[in-house]
Amino acid sequence: MRRAVFFVLSIVVFVVLWEGYKAVGNPEGTVLFGVRVLPRADDLSMPHLWTVLSRLGDPELTGGRAIWLVVLSACFFTLGITAAGFLAGAVIGLLLAIAMQRFRLVERGLLPYVILSQTVPLVALAPLIAGWSGTIMPPWMTVALIAAYLAFFPVAVGMLRGLQSPSAAGAELMRSYAAGWWRTLVKLRLPASLPYLFPALRLAGAAAVVGAVVGEISTGTRGGIGRLIIEYSREATSDPAKVYTAMLGAAVLGLIVAGLVSLLELPLMRHRRRVEVVTL
Repeated sequence: MRRAVFFVLSIVVFVVLWEGYKAVGNPEGTVLFGVRVLPRADDLSMPHLWTVLSRLGDPELTGGRAIWLVVLSACFFTLGITAAGFLAGAVIGLLLAIAMQRFRLVERGLLPYVILSQTVPLVALAPLIAGWSGTIMPPWMTVALIAAYLAFFPVAVGMLRGLQSPSAAGAELMRSYAAGWWRTLVKLRLPASLPYLFPALRLAGAAAVVGAVVGEISTGTRGGIGRLIIEYSREATSDPAKVYTAMLGAAVLGLIVAGLVSLLELPLMRHRRRVEVVTL
């Protein structure tokens, strides 16, 4: 209930800030020392929110489908790619975290490269991945690979911290029971990592959406919300509200993915108290 209230309040705050700035902001933008620090507040750059919402009900083309149907179809297409990339990235991140926790040498040798991998600009990397996999993978799988590239990092880092979170007393207790590494992992470390896993999965879900959208744009994959943003951007000067409909679809897609990831937490809520007891 509290999350729903905060979600509604965040939407209200966003609407107030958007329309408030549009009402009082400079149509040419606020310039400070020759640098524009605030965006333009004219109708071309910042259409009214109700204009964007009303544009959703208009046909995309004369006699064609309504824009909201086109955006919804594109979101479903990208959602499927995002799910594939998210699952692949989560599995890879989990396996890397387990390997780094098990072998200190692997952690010292691999963790710097895991961190370094996220410093490469995705816009530059996406065409390379498309070129490498273009002959052996369908376009959607290439985009899913790009999404997985962004999704694995928060899972790997978050799970590693979670797997290392049990106290020395808890680990010593497992050794006193003659528990091997695998049993200690299942009975102690994995339950203790749950409070770290779920925030990491939320970040991974958001990263997978970004990766899928950027991947669609960079590789030219048709059918998704990323490609739709590019197509609608061509009409930015004549129909700016149409551009924002695609951007709104991408934002809603991110919220849907975050909500679906949060649902994964519900079946495991009963483990929270066990985690707190074991890790004391």
